[in-house]
Amino acid sequence: MRSETPPFIVAIPARYGSTRLPGKMLLPLAGEPMIVHVARRARAAGAADVVVATDDARIEAALAGSGVRVVMTRADHASGSDRLAESADLCGWADDAIVINLQGDEPLAPASGIREVAAALAADDAPMATLATPLHDAAELFDPNCVKLVRAASGRALYFSRAPLPWPRDAFAQTRQTLPAGPFLRHIGIYAYRAGFLRRFATLPRTPLEQLESLEQLRALEHGHAIAVRLAPEPFPPGVDTAEDLARTERLLGGAAG
Repeated sequence: MRSETPPFIVAIPARYGSTRLPGKMLLPLAGEPMIVHVARRARAAGAADVVVATDDARIEAALAGSGVRVVMTRADHASGSDRLAESADLCGWADDAIVINLQGDEPLAPASGIREVAAALAADDAPMATLATPLHDAAELFDPNCVKLVRAASGRALYFSRAPLPWPRDAFAQTRQTLPAGPFLRHIGIYAYRAGFLRRFATLPRTPLEQLESLEQLRALEHGHAIAVRLAPEPFPPGVDTAEDLARTERLLGGAAG
């Protein structure tokens, strides 16, 4: 049974630097910078406020006149959540405010998914919530750029990994080209937190598994904090990490416009 969507804030961490696609937040998609598309998705989801947290004046300039608030943050943050924790203080968000961390390279994020992660947090006493979607392709299971997760019967996350997870021992002893029936899930990198926990999260020491897998959500699990997981209500297209992703997204946006 779905709970009603509570009021929520969407905060978009948007740093200029990117190893694989430098300056990607400002790369044009359908004639507009990527970050403008992401902010528009957040507004379409019904957010009470949309804030872009950046460390670069060029991103601030790209959003001028968009009606989206821009917060200038430090350049030395290790993760998007750390950047948003600074934003929570700069914006004065109440500790019980629901804050959605929407990545700045998700120009196709569906509004339903943004609302769903807010509802997931409101319906659970876990301090964080996120989304997942069923995974059916063996190649995707073995792709380290595709983050997998397993969850408990309660719906809370047990672990996230870039490695294949779970490992179907008997089936993979025969072939690794296809997946058997099973609870294979791809993690969707959108999070909801209470602003108070977001502030606390940023003070927690980075953990061995977080650093090993380069997955910030493992910091929460290693420190004993639960993460609620819901299935996305509709497909959540992958974000933009490469030039190929950019071209694919341009095609999809062009189709939507048409």
